[in-house]
Amino acid sequence: MDRFETLTAFVAVADQRGFAAAARALAVSPPVITRAVAALERHLGVTLFHRSTRAVSLTHEGAAFLDRARRILADLREAEQVVMGGRSAPRGQLYVTAPVMFGRRHVLPVVGALLAKHDCLTARMLLLDRNVRIVEEGIDVAVRIGTLADSALRVVSIGSVQQTIVASPAYLADRGIPVSPDDLKRHMCIVGNGVRTGSTWQFGTMGDASIEVVPRLTVNTVDAAIDAAEGGLGLAHVLSYQSSEAIAAGRLVRVLADHAPAPIPVNLLYDAGRAAMPSVSAFINAMRERARHEVWN
Repeated sequence: MDRFETLTAFVAVADQRGFAAAARALAVSPPVITRAVAALERHLGVTLFHRSTRAVSLTHEGAAFLDRARRILADLREAEQVVMGGRSAPRGQLYVTAPVMFGRRHVLPVVGALLAKHDCLTARMLLLDRNVRIVEEGIDVAVRIGTLADSALRVVSIGSVQQTIVASPAYLADRGIPVSPDDLKRHMCIVGNGVRTGSTWQFGTMGDASIEVVPRLTVNTVDAAIDAAEGGLGLAHVLSYQSSEAIAAGRLVRVLADHAPAPIPVNLLYDAGRAAMPSVSAFINAMRERARHEVWN
């Protein structure tokens, strides 16, 4: 069996945490995946997965091999695109990651337009509200919101988003409208366990003032925070693109806008080695074009 096919099967089983799920993801039969992984294990002389009737998990050797396998497959995909297309039409797979709601609202339309335009292009989107390792995971381009740490990755700025504090009209009618950050101490607040803002809310254009709010409700997703705010459970601290739809519909109202901190940058990150890939350059150009005509709301 082709070595790259066995690596693809191995990574798919690791990602999907199961042989049957990996087979569905790759649109092949389960026996094909089983044979591929078995062939790879024979070649390496190690066991890559712990197998049971309930779960599949990586062995120590499998976990150590996974990052290398991802890099090999990413390098192959890059080489194929360069050889097959040079700087011509995008083809092969484009792998993009972005925050969940931003990805659905702003990245998916760009990817969809590229797929409609280029028949030989496929795409994979990893939408997560946390950062992932770009190079190690074989990701072509990452959309990042927030201040970036120093790295060797290339950065393309595509604008910024604003922090917003929102509540339902019913809640504000009942509890009053806060006029200063100190007023939050007398309000019910919705915070996120794992959501970016947590219980420390920043204010001022330099972000130099902060309020430690006491949560009335703690959730682990932005969607849940928005839903809770719409339901009148308190004030939520979210980003402008996360709350704009509910504000436009009148389900939420923004408060303390005069005290908002400076906007948060939105950037595209990618490894320099990806720059020659037509799919990467097409995606970056399309996102920059969208940024020229779009406020990230």
